[in-house]
Amino acid sequence: ELTAQPVQIRDYNKANHKLIAEYVAKIRDLRFAGYYGGVHPSEHKEYSEEKALVPFPVPETVVIPMAMHLGAPANPIVNVGDYVKMGQMIGEAAGFISAPVHASVSGEVIAIEERPHANRGTCLSVVIKNDFKDAVHESVVPHGDLESLEPKDIVEIVKNAGIVGMGGAGFPTYVKLMPGKPIEYVLLNGCECEPYLTADHQLLLNYADDVIFGLQAIMKTVDAPKG
Repeated sequence: ELTAQPVQIRDYNKANHKLIAEYVAKIRDLRFAGYYGGVHPSEHKEYSEEKALVPFPVPETVVIPMAMHLGAPANPIVNVGDYVKMGQMIGEAAGFISAPVHASVSGEVIAIEERPHANRGTCLSVVIKNDFKDAVHESVVPHGDLESLEPKDIVEIVKNAGIVGMGGAGFPTYVKLMPGKPIEYVLLNGCECEPYLTADHQLLLNYADDVIFGLQAIMKTVDAPKG
């Protein structure tokens, strides 16, 4: 005889922090089990893993390097005195391994000059005085449903958007989307790589739908059956 089982309704938009904390604590207690050699530093994730994501304070002036990626720096396509909008291309890709650069705020270009750079010493940069209007450029438009886009369309969208890898090298993503060989699996690495880092953790909790959409877009682009 079959008996009715209670149905559990789960709201996956809300994270069960207690369950997650208990799971993470258990995993940490076992982190040395079966681990041989090398260095396994303490994670120290507890300082920020449950802190909410918040908007970064809006600066009065932004300095945008033309080298936001691996390869050749972009060439500036704006001039001092120009008014630019959010999302407007201000640097044009200068080669195959390169990527366009866009304005992050709206306002006036007040300088185009060499400025300090994280790994190049100095780099030609576009300096914009923020007008705090957040005017969006006309080129920032929806691209349609994923189903209606061909792989070449997705590659072109990613290329024009200047999307690059965030692992440090900043390799242009559109190049990765043209592997030139069969791909069986697309794997998304959501693991925080170093102690104290928890940005990916919160990103996955808050923007899971966007991450899955990105996975689906990549799978379609490289014709991978599994992800």
